[in-house]
Amino acid sequence: MKVAYWYNNKDIRIEERPTPVPGPHEMLVKVISCGICGSDIVEWYRLPRAPLVQGHEIGAQVVALGDSVKKYHLGDRVFIAPKVPCRKCFYCQNGHYPQCSEIKERLPGGFAEYILVPEMLVENGTYLLPENITYDQSTFIEPLACVVRAQRLAGIKKEDSVLVIGCGMSGLLHVILARAKGRQVIAADINNMKLGFAAKMGADIVIDAAHNIPEQLVAKTGKKADVIFLCASADSALEQAWSSVDKGGTIVLFTVPEPDKKVVVPVNDFWMKEITILTSYYCGPPNIIEAMQLIESGSIVVDDLVTHRLPLADIAKGFQLVTDGRESIKVIIKPNEKSIS
Repeated sequence: MKVAYWYNNKDIRIEERPTPVPGPHEMLVKVISCGICGSDIVEWYRLPRAPLVQGHEIGAQVVALGDSVKKYHLGDRVFIAPKVPCRKCFYCQNGHYPQCSEIKERLPGGFAEYILVPEMLVENGTYLLPENITYDQSTFIEPLACVVRAQRLAGIKKEDSVLVIGCGMSGLLHVILARAKGRQVIAADINNMKLGFAAKMGADIVIDAAHNIPEQLVAKTGKKADVIFLCASADSALEQAWSSVDKGGTIVLFTVPEPDKKVVVPVNDFWMKEITILTSYYCGPPNIIEAMQLIESGSIVVDDLVTHRLPLADIAKGFQLVTDGRESIKVIIKPNEKSIS
């Protein structure tokens, strides 16, 4: 089978590997669609494990089963989580599924024609796709689940205004979900194409982040934002977030800068204004189920976010599109298609 090994964003090699044969408790799936996540291009996060096969936003079909696997059948359409929590440790019991101390197995990367799904993920991390969720739509399940969790942690109230800084794929999912919940949504980015997508996805106001965001906020809404989702890692985005939050407001760091970058938080100012700073990393099983329900019901429509579909042979182009960020939103790799029209 063909597999894409990632060495860095500019060095991705298609290599031939034996197609795995599942053991008694494993199954083999054929990858139909796999999205390139924004985290896939973050080299400081990925390079320590390179070379590796990336890809964790997956829609696949079951093609071979171990003798002991009874939950699934040949031909089943599935989404598979990248990793699963134990649900028993202190962190899981307190709702911190991403921080589970017992995670031992991860799903092999989806930028490959086939994936051997390990027992733990067969048992606890595989979800049957409803008939009306396509393989391409399934690549949104994991990122939407992360957005669902972040917005739950933020505790957004009905009357709150929501500012999303950074309108890449995750930022736009924040726009869509907050708007679906009836919140006033303001979207900010330096890219006009992405602001156009934000408006199309339901943002009430779009703001050019190259200029003073808080001044524009006050001019357009009469006040600063109650809840901010930071979906851009640039220093300027952080500074804009700090100055755009209203008294008693909340800033959610959905994206963070590189580890060696020092972040200065205006603690004294925030102390007097009672500002809350939250972080949100990954998702848990309840968020995955909710994300699937939102897509299945049509409450969240994701199809228009797909800007590129590419075969595995063109994955380097896909990474270039996502890294550049000026012309793409959602890039989906189709490992088993030779050419995409």
